[in-house]
Amino acid sequence: MTESLKGKIAAITGAASGIGLACTRALIAEGVKVVLIDRAEDRLTSLCKELGPNALPLVVDLLKPSEVSAMLPKILALAGGLDIFHANAGAYVGGEVVDGNPDEWDRVLNLNVNAAFRSVHAVLPHLVAQKSGDIIFTSSIAGMVPVVWEPIYTASKFAVQAFVHTTRRQLSKHGVRVGGVLPGPVVTALLDDWPKAKMEEALASGSLMQPEEVADAVLFMLTRPRNVTIRDIVILPNSVDL
Repeated sequence: MTESLKGKIAAITGAASGIGLACTRALIAEGVKVVLIDRAEDRLTSLCKELGPNALPLVVDLLKPSEVSAMLPKILALAGGLDIFHANAGAYVGGEVVDGNPDEWDRVLNLNVNAAFRSVHAVLPHLVAQKSGDIIFTSSIAGMVPVVWEPIYTASKFAVQAFVHTTRRQLSKHGVRVGGVLPGPVVTALLDDWPKAKMEEALASGSLMQPEEVADAVLFMLTRPRNVTIRDIVILPNSVDL
């Protein structure tokens, strides 16, 4: 049994590309009005023209706390409500800690952890007041299994998982569901730093997924009956041994 999403209103961070864009397309196809949140203004404008009247652009720099705190009234003014919030935006860094750049770590941690938590905090009063809603986090298999070649990214996703499951338990009494989608490697801009040869090898071996496969999982989470919460859903290519 599934719940219809038609007529719902969603907001997605990092919606201009990758998993965020795939989820946007999937939700619009189900009759959802989507506020696309990103800092890439030109990209948002062109995407919303392409996607049609159910796609609404909202330019926010998630690394600026004042802009994050001001998101909710802008979402409500654009869309007239909010039922689904997807904290999707993120950044990636891998490599040996001894060779790492702590300034780069700060950016990844600020976006993956602080900005994600702040954005959820910004919209929670509305969801709690209406006593219904869904919060989805784009987490990672790295939030379940410590991945040795990406310790900073792994640490950020372990933090996300801790936040997901503590807030999930706090918010259940308000009718708000919280869950995380935890994919393995996905073909997105986060992998732009991979060497070309490694990317081609991974694609050929089937060890990378497409963003649309993650979007399908998110749709599954959102369409469960209201008495059911998908707290975690892990998606891996068969050839990834984690």
